[in-house]
Amino acid sequence: MATSFDRTQRIVVLGGGPGGYEAALTGAQLGADVTLIERVGVGGAAVLTDVVPSKTLIATADAATAISDATDLGVQFFARGESGRASKPEVAVNLTQVNQRLLRLAQDQSDDMREQLEAAGVRIIIGDGRLEGPQRVVVSAGSGSKRKDFDQCDADTVVVAVGASPRELPTAKPDGERILTWTQLYGLPDVPEHLIVVGSGVTGAEFASAYTALGAKVTLVSSRDQVLPGEDADAAALIEAVFRRNGMTLLANSRAQSVVNTGEGVTVTLTDGETLEASHVLMAVGSVPNTAGIGLEEAGVQLTDSGHVKVNRVARTSMPSVYAVGDCSDSLPLASVASMQGRTAVYHAMGDAVTPIKLRNVTSNIFTSPEIATVGFSQKQIEDGETRGIVHKLMLETNPRAKMQGVTDGFIKLIAAKTSGTVIGGVVVGPRASELILPIALAVEHRLTVDQLARAYSVYPSLSGGITDAARAMHVARE
Repeated sequence: MATSFDRTQRIVVLGGGPGGYEAALTGAQLGADVTLIERVGVGGAAVLTDVVPSKTLIATADAATAISDATDLGVQFFARGESGRASKPEVAVNLTQVNQRLLRLAQDQSDDMREQLEAAGVRIIIGDGRLEGPQRVVVSAGSGSKRKDFDQCDADTVVVAVGASPRELPTAKPDGERILTWTQLYGLPDVPEHLIVVGSGVTGAEFASAYTALGAKVTLVSSRDQVLPGEDADAAALIEAVFRRNGMTLLANSRAQSVVNTGEGVTVTLTDGETLEASHVLMAVGSVPNTAGIGLEEAGVQLTDSGHVKVNRVARTSMPSVYAVGDCSDSLPLASVASMQGRTAVYHAMGDAVTPIKLRNVTSNIFTSPEIATVGFSQKQIEDGETRGIVHKLMLETNPRAKMQGVTDGFIKLIAAKTSGTVIGGVVVGPRASELILPIALAVEHRLTVDQLARAYSVYPSLSGGITDAARAMHVARE
């Protein structure tokens, strides 16, 4: 139920991605006068060029993999030729059709979000916003000498949610044709013959996994000795094994020095002098916040050396009237975190009850095949002595439902406090790990013990039953 306050607050939200959208919607629900300024469309880059289209592409790759693997379950596909003999058809991917569908879905999601904001009473302005002080935002359009201011909004509270953009290397400038960022992939008419992915973080690993499943030859260039640095070591090792088994080439401890579009393909030169030839290259070397030139420092808002906005646990900046959420802030660059920050910021600004964000309890997922989901403390933190805990790993190949579905890669890992048995972390590697991690995330958030988690009735057979099985294995008899 919406709550009304004695004085209507004026809230201006700069950026309409997940964080800005939630901030605007929450403000309207609480009775504020809300204006949202967005330059490309509601949903921002996350919906239009990043999260929604990339995960839709990955869903298509998963479907292609499921068809290819169906033979292992006894399902065989055959077509009758003119001679009447059966022949096995190829699994073909129409990338033009795939890209048209995912961009359409992204636009549909953007339209749905816009309609919800308008229904809630949010004023939406399409344009570029910049701060002129901590309580005023000016909106402009155009570029260069044609750039003109056309609106200005005074505010009691400003929420900055301008997101981030792909990082570009000066020696590997994206051209949208053969040297690509992850926002430019959706213009490809065909599956690349050979795609080099530079960068083995989350974005690089996800696209390398997806395009391998779609039929491309993929080479993954990693600057570290293992893909997905910083993730659970067992999960990273498993993903590497799956990548190699699926035909991907992995180059560890390698860095790209330059990339050249040769017209017929690309040449990637590594720092050790080795050169790689391919049809296309995806540069997945991180992102930079869109905070330059929008008046933040002039308004007294503190930034980090990387250009991210410094925020506290309620997303407030160094200026009391300014909040920052999402990838432009120095918090975790996840859509779920941005959304939570957006709601939290507005609750705090309007004097509503607020729970400060606990980054330790944030759940994240990597949409490779299989997926990797994590929450809470990691095994490495236990081994490094950051906290005392015990770890139990259950391989999915022992799970009855996994056997039925032909799942052989994956595991469930639970981490619990050593003395109390309280669940403090977990990892799930497997199909739909993004769904399976939720029970563990709830256990971490509400400080459930492994015994309390084990007492929940899981369906038999089910993959989620592996979670209760792992919890049951961690039971310690108490006198």
